[in-house]
Amino acid sequence: MAKDRLITIIDVGSSKIVCLIAEHTEDDTVQIIGVSSIPSRGIKKGVIVDIDQAVEVLSESLESAERMAGVTVSRVWVSVNGSHISSVNSQGVVAVSSPEGEITPSDVGRVIEAAKAVSMPSSREVVHVIPRTFIVDQQEGIDDPIGMSGVRLQVETHIISGASTSIRNLVKSVQEVGLDVENLIFTGLASSESLLTDTEKELGVVLVDIGGGTTDLMVFHEGAPVYSSVLKLGGKNITSDIAVGLRVPLEDAEKIKRFVSMKKPQETNPRDEHNHREDGDEVLDISTLNLESLQKVDKKFLVEGVMAPRLEELAEEVAQELKKSGFDGMTPAGLVIGGGVSYTAGIKKVFEDELRLPVRLAQPSGVSGLIDEIRGADYAASVGSILYALNSSNPGRSLLPSLPGIGISFDKVSKVKDKALGFIKSLIP
Repeated sequence: MAKDRLITIIDVGSSKIVCLIAEHTEDDTVQIIGVSSIPSRGIKKGVIVDIDQAVEVLSESLESAERMAGVTVSRVWVSVNGSHISSVNSQGVVAVSSPEGEITPSDVGRVIEAAKAVSMPSSREVVHVIPRTFIVDQQEGIDDPIGMSGVRLQVETHIISGASTSIRNLVKSVQEVGLDVENLIFTGLASSESLLTDTEKELGVVLVDIGGGTTDLMVFHEGAPVYSSVLKLGGKNITSDIAVGLRVPLEDAEKIKRFVSMKKPQETNPRDEHNHREDGDEVLDISTLNLESLQKVDKKFLVEGVMAPRLEELAEEVAQELKKSGFDGMTPAGLVIGGGVSYTAGIKKVFEDELRLPVRLAQPSGVSGLIDEIRGADYAASVGSILYALNSSNPGRSLLPSLPGIGISFDKVSKVKDKALGFIKSLIP
């Protein structure tokens, strides 16, 4: 198997670290050949807080995926997340360099670089510069200007940036595993690849990917992203509320949340008097979870009294971010929710009531192979990272960060050092 046909991604999340190895087949499809998901350690709210623990779990995840795929990888794409992520829209203008007036890839690179030159604190690094549309001599709405004739080339871009320290700690952790970081991907952008349709992006849509510790939000308009942010709320906040409301340990609260959210109505026998109160409220038998703390739980109290308030808070924050973006009322395709929390009972109604938009609960798509292992909505960013890495070779699609150290692993540094010492010794008589 040719190594240049392999794509490897590591999705660093607050609740789990996922490593996917995919093969780009000759018929232009993507087949997953290696999957690994390990509970996160040393990571909170999408940011590394303990490098040693993070390196340990990254190594576990990589080795497991390599064993399944039967290959050894050296370069990976890595997801970046956390509330430090922010975005801004920028424009760039350049004169076409060719005397004949034909726009070349070099012109596209220069105009995107011009758009990238926005005022940004030294404490921040650019993660993506995404061209939204090109304008050639007042002609708007151009997706790919290469080969066209003109004198003045303009581009409107969406720039996603993050805190330098958080990004560098992430890169350092991956490099300590012995890997080259091929590039970084914002998890919200990755999720959009696997969850959104082209029609939704063109009409205008809000993507909300709710993870364990954070929630990624992206607004698309006329086919391109126009706003990106990360909220500090996630599924672990709901779990904590359940733990407090039912007075159970966090581990039991997580099991109860998953049980209630996944439970289908027909799984409860309506004739079982032990499962219902006299007023009709459902009492769920959770004895199958083997919890020492509880055997039964009042579903109405749990869903409406404990879980719904936190979902309402999250929906309110999403509504505030949408207003902040300036594109409120310009997303007729509605809201698409992904991530593991999208399974939570009652989430669709809460968001519909709060945002007054149609809501779709999405599952990742676009790959084949070991899809049973990554079928769930909680793998949206992982699958999307594979698709984004595959499509990133498109000219002008994005400019990725040039962070010191990316592409140079510690192993390579060591090899270069050994070669240099060997050359010096050869000169000594």
